[in-house]
Amino acid sequence: MNEIKVPELAESITEGTIAEWLVKKGDKVEKGDPVVELETDKVNVEVNSEYSGVITQIIQEEGDDVEVGDVIAKIDEYAEAGSDDAESAPAEKKEEKQAEHTEESSKQETKEKTKEKSGEETTSGDVIASPAARKRARELNIDLSKVNSRDPLGRIRPEDVEAASKNEAKPTKPKEEKKPAEKTEFDKPVERIKMSRRRQTIAKRLVEVQQEAAMLTTFNEVDLTNVMKLRSERKEKFIEKHGVKLGFMSFFTKAVVGALKDFPLLNAEIQGNEIVMKKFYDIGIAVSTEEGLVVPVVRDADRLDFAGVEKEIGNLSKKARDKKLTMSDLQGGSFTITNGGTFGSMLSTPILNAPQVGILGMHNIQKRAVVMPDDSIEVRPMMYLALSYDHRIVDGKEAVQFLVRVKQLLEDPYDLLLEG
Repeated sequence: MNEIKVPELAESITEGTIAEWLVKKGDKVEKGDPVVELETDKVNVEVNSEYSGVITQIIQEEGDDVEVGDVIAKIDEYAEAGSDDAESAPAEKKEEKQAEHTEESSKQETKEKTKEKSGEETTSGDVIASPAARKRARELNIDLSKVNSRDPLGRIRPEDVEAASKNEAKPTKPKEEKKPAEKTEFDKPVERIKMSRRRQTIAKRLVEVQQEAAMLTTFNEVDLTNVMKLRSERKEKFIEKHGVKLGFMSFFTKAVVGALKDFPLLNAEIQGNEIVMKKFYDIGIAVSTEEGLVVPVVRDADRLDFAGVEKEIGNLSKKARDKKLTMSDLQGGSFTITNGGTFGSMLSTPILNAPQVGILGMHNIQKRAVVMPDDSIEVRPMMYLALSYDHRIVDGKEAVQFLVRVKQLLEDPYDLLLEG
């Protein structure tokens, strides 16, 4: 009988939740076949069988929390497919061992019954216990040496074993002991839904960021007239040449990279008492999925042209929706962009994606009356921008200037497109 265990997933991941079993008891699998899908903090991963055989027992059910190394199923190379008997292997050795075990158990039981009838008390080392107590200890899998006797002479009775059993009746893993927040009783109907592992992790990390970082948010607004005009002029040729649409995200990504080069502290992080200045530009793009928010990373965004950025964002977004993201897609970002405007948000204060010290929030584009330099009034497509930053290493002056630089690059996108 072989065991299927939770494998090492990634350096920072030690536990997960059974999202879906891809096999059922009695199914025959080959070595390397996926058998279960695990939901981790960031991505869903498939666990493959390391053995060929028949699934004889599924130990952990869907929704159970598991840790690396936990046994989640058993597989028998001798069992027959479709069998419900976890020990149904045709091997003769197995039958012989079972017969030997039965015979030995019978002898032991006969011996114990004889002692019980005579009222004889048995000893083992310093432990003095009645036959009935020893029998009950075996049934409850209790170590008699750890049982406290209430008898003045130190003899262990069945009631002592029962008391020890109640004290040790705890699960082997803390997963069942994880107490949720105190439940409040309601007079009217409610529905309780267990938070997914990813949602629990998101909640935990967002609270940690607000507790550990000195987070502030500064705002500005950008006139997207020229961006929209440029997109309109180039969209058909862009699609013909690159096979992808010229969207807003490539403009914002390139503008952020340009501003980070001018204000490098926004591209840093804190490690202990040191500031780590990053000399690369891996930009995280927040993507909303059914399971929660994920932030896949566009690598080396400074080296990509507009088409490269658009293609990479499109690929990562599709992988996120299809649950195909890997840990490498999510690790190592240096700055994040989040677009709440997709859902109609007009203004927000985005929370930092730790350990990063800066995040740019995009919002809904709205036509507003704008006073021009010559005091005339024009209707322009305007967007509010929000920059949340860690005040521990980024001063307000630098944060404001960073956001102004992003605004300038977006309002003069022709140079940005050429330089990008």
